[in-house]
Amino acid sequence: MRLTLIGKPGCHLCDDAREVVACVREELAATPGSPRTTLEERSIVDDEALRARYAEEIPVLLIDDEVHGYWRLDPVRLKTALLARG
Repeated sequence: MRLTLIGKPGCHLCDDAREVVACVREELAATPGSPRTTLEERSIVDDEALRARYAEEIPVLLIDDEVHGYWRLDPVRLKTALLARG
């Protein structure tokens, strides 16, 4: 599964979201049979289309190009969503 974290530099909520995603990915990687994920980070500073779409919602986490959540990510909800897709 492909995770995309959309944010911008200096965003404390983006830093928090990055930590949630990292922790959940670590948990899944340590659990046999769990789905594997890749993570791409994108910045609204570098992409006009992303800025137009998500400027007021960052951070945004996409799972396979579908919005999973924005602003504050819940680790239990994220893990549940990834396991359900896996």
